Amino acid sequence: MSLVKFSNNYPTIFDRFFDNNFYDWTSENYSTTNTTVPSANIKESAEKFEIHIAAPSFAKDDFKIEVNNNVLTVCSEKKVENETKEGERFTRKEFSYQSFCRSFTLPISADTEKISANYENGILAVDIPKREEAKPKPSKIIEIK
Repeated sequence: MSLVKFSNNYPTIFDRFFDNNFYDWTSENYSTTNTTVPSANIKESAEKFEIHIAAPSFAKDDFKIEVNNNVLTVCSEKKVENETKEGERFTRKEFSYQSFCRSFTLPISADTEKISANYENGILAVDIPKREEAKPKPSKIIEIK
């Protein structure tokens, strides 16, 4: 037995349900503008935390990085408009607008006063050093008296 969609002159809730690609879980179901939030890698070492955000086609000046109440927020907004000169006609003109905002809760061990960032080859690298008291100490031999 197969499922057959029945439709008369009046659409029902079932018609609308089956008209949508409910079982299609590709990225098309997540955004009508086909936009995504950039991926992030977070790495921890003994000295610092590193966040790498993949954001190709952006410029260094497109980013805004802010720390507020131990929350690191990385935002970017980029607008590109194709310029049309006077007297030109066009049948299609495409605008480009990209924006995203990612927030990361920082641990207590992070030193928010010494955060630095670098953008190179499409990767935004944010270095978050650890506080001195949070860094691992070398083992110490205690002398017995």
